[in-house]
Amino acid sequence: MDSLSRSQSSSGSSSPRAGSVSDTKIDDNASVDSGFSPENSSTHSLPLVSFTKGHLKHLNKTLESLHPMDILRFCKVLFPNLYQTTAFGLTGLATIDMLAKIKAQSPNSANTDLIFLDTLYHFQETYELVERVKERYNVRVHVFKPAEVGTVAQFEDMYGEKLFDISADLYDWVAKVEPQQRSYSELGVAAVLTGRRRSQGGQRGDIPVIEIDEERGIVKINPLVNWSFKQVKSYVDEHQVPYNALLDRGYKSVGDWHSTSPVAEGEDERAGRWKGQDKTECGIHNKKSRYAQFLENAAREEAQKVSAA
Repeated sequence: MDSLSRSQSSSGSSSPRAGSVSDTKIDDNASVDSGFSPENSSTHSLPLVSFTKGHLKHLNKTLESLHPMDILRFCKVLFPNLYQTTAFGLTGLATIDMLAKIKAQSPNSANTDLIFLDTLYHFQETYELVERVKERYNVRVHVFKPAEVGTVAQFEDMYGEKLFDISADLYDWVAKVEPQQRSYSELGVAAVLTGRRRSQGGQRGDIPVIEIDEERGIVKINPLVNWSFKQVKSYVDEHQVPYNALLDRGYKSVGDWHSTSPVAEGEDERAGRWKGQDKTECGIHNKKSRYAQFLENAAREEAQKVSAA
């Protein structure tokens, strides 16, 4: 792990995966949602967080009408090993500001560290924003890069130039999905706050406040899920939250420079992501079962080709 503020790896292979959701029974009539758990796991201990389906439904119904600040207060109390995963988009920045305000109100409450997946291909404006956020909020940022590389030159030595064009699925796996899974494992993540909202459309159109990511074994919380882009931007402006300079140049959703473009008036918020492609997500929020096996095999084959060459 390459970290702006280096964290310690989780210790002991005999410990249960923090935040995993297993097939354990709370009682004879209520089983929790099933999650990914290696068959050769040496422990059958209860996970840090588990829900019955009925309880999860009740929580989502109750949280739906709450202000994001109240959702965040609730989650800070409920979830151990809570992190925020962010690419420093507008929603993530509003969440960071709200968490800072909650921390100021309750100084003894636990910190909520950030996880940033540095693909090495972010805009320079994004990297500058990370430093501004650290300075403003004094927040710890755990940075995860593609495995075994730390620069674009090293990445392209290993995978060739423009992997994002040649094999987009492989690129997503190497630059985003694998580092994300590594972050969850090394940090012992039980639950993560995300910046996803329904108004962003696509696969996000019907997401709840709290989700169980069964295959990755964590809980995902979408605290601003029912806010619009206008509401988020109004909050950012009102509270003078630092944001990406690209937003003032027509961008609304900012990812890697090679797959992000400005949006026209009236276009969807995420229309500038992978423009012209049949794609709305990079893989980190996709179902692992549909996706990971192919990418793991592709990454292995690519590494073997590089090794042979």
